[in-house]
Amino acid sequence: MNKTNQELADFLRRARSQIDPARAGLPPDGRVRRVPGLRREEVARLAGVSTDYYARLEQGRRITPSAAVVEAIGRALGLDAAGRAHLKDLIGLTSTPTPRRTHDVQRVRPGLYQLLDALDGEPALILGRRTDILAANRMAKALFTDFDQLPAAHRNYARWMFLDGDARALFLDWPDQARAAVESLRFEVGRNPDDRATTDLVTELREHSREFDQWWEQHRVHQRTHGSKRLRHNLVGDLTVEYETLTLPGDPETTLFIYTTEPESPSRRAIDILASWTATIPTLEPNPNITEQ
Repeated sequence: MNKTNQELADFLRRARSQIDPARAGLPPDGRVRRVPGLRREEVARLAGVSTDYYARLEQGRRITPSAAVVEAIGRALGLDAAGRAHLKDLIGLTSTPTPRRTHDVQRVRPGLYQLLDALDGEPALILGRRTDILAANRMAKALFTDFDQLPAAHRNYARWMFLDGDARALFLDWPDQARAAVESLRFEVGRNPDDRATTDLVTELREHSREFDQWWEQHRVHQRTHGSKRLRHNLVGDLTVEYETLTLPGDPETTLFIYTTEPESPSRRAIDILASWTATIPTLEPNPNITEQ
């Protein structure tokens, strides 16, 4: 069984184990359930396929179901949009990304640095593959950390979240934010299962973080599009920021994160105070590119 098939088998098994049979609309049958979740035959029944067909799919066999069957299985497993997209990636129904050169480098074009500078009143980050931090404006550095001061190989959002004690102290909702980072990496692995740099990052985090390893094993996926973060900043105290993500045209592997606050709220005042206290920080300079290993 190759790596992608193993990922598919693991994802289906874990998704099945998390379904409440009663909520799935299955009546009690009097049989003792030795493990939580649905049985294979129940998923097959809900999806309208044979038990043998679903079992072979969950075993990672070399079969490619139709888009309609994949949608039916996604509904049977109660998958959200990210989960259904991940399932399609693992099965191979989405377009295959162009193979990368061994030392392919993600570059931030000059116009995007200018855009970050223009957003100076709001924290903004540009993240690349596997949540590599490609660029950050002055306010993002003041709110989170000065990523430029980290070694180039350490400028990764998930790595910072799990292996930097300051990040753990900064987020009042650290478990939620950290878990979302794990689930985002899981989503990317489905898109690019053979990316060695992502594999190396996951291996490092599993070795050095018990929480990461535990959440990775659960094989849940998440695609960050918007949300909120609660912070306790050492200069301005507690605040909540909302974020929106924008995938950049012509570069689907690069995402702009913009953090905002509610007008006239305590959080907005905290951001304004932080902006005034850090006004002497030099304007944005391009970060050294991160090269894939």
